[in-house]
Amino acid sequence: MSGSKLIRYDTADPQAGGQKRPFAKAVRAGDYVHVSGQVPTVAGEVVQGGIVPQTEAVIANIKTVLAMAGCGLEDVIKVTCWLDDPRDFSSFNAVFEKHFIEHPPARSTVQSRLMIDAKIEIDAIAWKPL
Repeated sequence: MSGSKLIRYDTADPQAGGQKRPFAKAVRAGDYVHVSGQVPTVAGEVVQGGIVPQTEAVIANIKTVLAMAGCGLEDVIKVTCWLDDPRDFSSFNAVFEKHFIEHPPARSTVQSRLMIDAKIEIDAIAWKPL
């Protein structure tokens, strides 16, 4: 990346508990955009109702962050997904597939205890030449 700069993207969205987070929502490094892990929050509050609405919220948050960098879901090449409960895998997959059907990225999905009341977290890497 000789001669190129890192570009950090953030929003003024309220954070859960009013806390400022010590990281950017995304960082562009050359042609790659690295999106920080997104959780199912809207206006700083965790979306209720289970894995389906939470997955929809996470993907909506990813779309918003990608748009700040001039990208869309079609530019995503890799995602890592964390599920709180492995029994949610099929329902999560159904939502994921409907958003990534045309341009599926490489993906890893693991079980992990998550922060707050989130059932899911997803980070992403997009590739979009400058």
